[in-house]
Amino acid sequence: MKKFLQSKWVHILYILAFILVYPISIFISYTFGQAVGEHKLDSLIEGNISHIYETEVPKKISDTQDIDFDYFWKTWELLDQKFVHSTATSTKVVDDQAKVWAAISGLTTAYDDPYTVFFPPEEKKIFDEDIEGEFSGAGIEIGIRNGFLTVISPLSGTPAFKAGIKAKDIISEIDGQDSLRISPGSAAELIRGERGTPVVMTILREGEREPLQITVVRDTITIPTIKSEVRGDVYIIKLYSFNRLASSLFQEELGVFANSGLDKLVIDVRGNPGGFLQASVDIASWFVPEGEKIVTETFEGKSEDRIHVSRGPGNFPGADKIVLLTDGGSASASEILAGALRDHEVALLVGENTFGKGSVQELVEISPETSLKVTIAKWILPDGEHISIDGINPDVRIGEDVETDESEQLEKALELLDRDDFKTLIQFVPEELRGESKE
Repeated sequence: MKKFLQSKWVHILYILAFILVYPISIFISYTFGQAVGEHKLDSLIEGNISHIYETEVPKKISDTQDIDFDYFWKTWELLDQKFVHSTATSTKVVDDQAKVWAAISGLTTAYDDPYTVFFPPEEKKIFDEDIEGEFSGAGIEIGIRNGFLTVISPLSGTPAFKAGIKAKDIISEIDGQDSLRISPGSAAELIRGERGTPVVMTILREGEREPLQITVVRDTITIPTIKSEVRGDVYIIKLYSFNRLASSLFQEELGVFANSGLDKLVIDVRGNPGGFLQASVDIASWFVPEGEKIVTETFEGKSEDRIHVSRGPGNFPGADKIVLLTDGGSASASEILAGALRDHEVALLVGENTFGKGSVQELVEISPETSLKVTIAKWILPDGEHISIDGINPDVRIGEDVETDESEQLEKALELLDRDDFKTLIQFVPEELRGESKE
């Protein structure tokens, strides 16, 4: 046997086996690899794209036969193959990750909700600066309203406020660039810049036949929280924001008010774009009886409604007469406070309709550089009213005279607080005091 294994015939058999087996193994490997590759490609086209992100595809997507991602990937491939920069477009080279961010941004717009927004890296930096409360820019809160880029509120004392920018102004151009339908984040990139430099905004304003061009000189913007003053026998608390400090600072102001011996209070949330829900609940709790409803978050069946009630003390001692001032820049948490004090007949609302932002957003990190702000609930006021796009109607409507620095709304509030029948007005306002109705 040993001689046989060492013979030349065995070597010949080895060579023949190699010649026959090697091509067969290559053929099998190729066929198997092609099948696996086609399966992966089919999965990619059908929407099973989990291997790209190394995460599970939601079952709702992977099980459906109604979603065809083939169109998406076909468009991606066509753009890669055919797109050529023209003189009318940017020469910036867009990398694949930027395309993914843009696709996510497009996905959020399909929900047609102005408050559901994706923040790619640059826009997230701007959003984070807003939260920190200091940056260089014009000093306006902006959002989407009826599909257009709209001023929610100019922050008091900022360059935009001093230049005459108003709540509900539509910004059609920023430094000559069309901005009617761009995202608030993209607009913020254009508006912000080095301190001392100008930015020109073209404004469409209700009541104005022609667009207005307003030049704003950028400055360092520090978002204030609260300030107070005394006018005669009235204590006035101006709330600029419902940030993390608002609850404690408001409590301090109430302590000063209680020690002042005064019994008339004005809470001014004009131009206040909102902030934290809990801050508005905490502040309302000083005036709404303990255990009474302040606001309800309704999740439309996706989870149980969340009812926020007053934690007391309610009926703050010394605050015998209260007026709350509102305007078109009073949004979000400002509207919760206004609605709660109105519905519990605690305060008289004076001024103009609020902005009309009746929804709750949650900020979710998508990646370390990006985030998603998504609407998760609606706000329902104590009397069951949803804050509509028209906002909350004041009890006594009065506009501001743009030709004077005097606040007609505040003067009206002081006048009403002097009336002997003020408590009756909170329950019923005669037609002659209501002011013009909003069309």
